[in-house]
Amino acid sequence: MEKQKKAQNTKKTSEALNGKALAEHRRKQKLALEIIGRLKEAYPDAGCTLDYNQAWKLLVSVRLAAQCTDARVNVVVKDLYAKYPDVDALAEADVEDIEAIVKPCGLGRSKARDISACMKILKEKYQGKVPDSFDDLLALPGVGRKSANLIMGDVFGKPAIVTDTHCIRLVNRMGLVDGFKEPKKVEMALWKIIPPQEGSDFCHRLVYHGRDVCTARTNPHCEKCCIRDICARNGV
Repeated sequence: MEKQKKAQNTKKTSEALNGKALAEHRRKQKLALEIIGRLKEAYPDAGCTLDYNQAWKLLVSVRLAAQCTDARVNVVVKDLYAKYPDVDALAEADVEDIEAIVKPCGLGRSKARDISACMKILKEKYQGKVPDSFDDLLALPGVGRKSANLIMGDVFGKPAIVTDTHCIRLVNRMGLVDGFKEPKKVEMALWKIIPPQEGSDFCHRLVYHGRDVCTARTNPHCEKCCIRDICARNGV
C-alpha cells in the first residue's frame, strides 16, 4: 500500500513538473513572437552586415570575422578579392600571400590556412560552388555552426539561427534562454521557440539591436529599447 502511494505521488509530481515546463515553454514562445514583432518594426531592413555578392565570398568573410569587426572585414576583403577574384584564384594562392592581406583581421595565419583549404575543397569537390547542406558546410575548414547557419539562411534562404555574441547576450537578457552561454545550447534552445522562417532575420536584428541599444556595457540603453516593458532584465 505504501509503495502504491509513493508511486502515485511520484506520478503527480512528474505531471506537475511537466505541466510547469509546458507552461514555461509556451510563455517563452509567446515572448519570442512579441520580441520578433517589435524588432521587425524597429529594424525593418536589417540584414547581414558582411558585404558579399557571391556565396563563397560570405564564406571567406565569416571566417575572417572571428574576433574581428564586420566593418574591418568589409575593408580587408576588397584587397583580397582584387587580387583573387574567384574561387579558383584563391584556391591556387599561396597561404602566405593570403595571410599578408588578411592579417589586419587578426589570427592571420590560421584564417589564411582555413580559407586556402576551404577554397581548394570548393574547387575540387563542388565545382567552385558552396554546398547547400548544413553538414557539408560544417565539414569545410574553419566553418562552425554559426558560419554554417549564416550561409544556410542568407545564401540559401533556409531556416537558420546564428548564435553570435550579440545573440547570446541578448536572448539571455531578454529571458528567452536561461543562462546558456555555449553557442550550440543557445541555438538548440532558440529552435524550440523561434518560428523557423523567422530565425535568420531575427538574429540579424539582434546584431543591430545589440550594437545600438542593448550593448555589452553594464548599463545598456534600456530607456530607448523597444522591448523594455517585456524584457527579463527589467524584472518582467
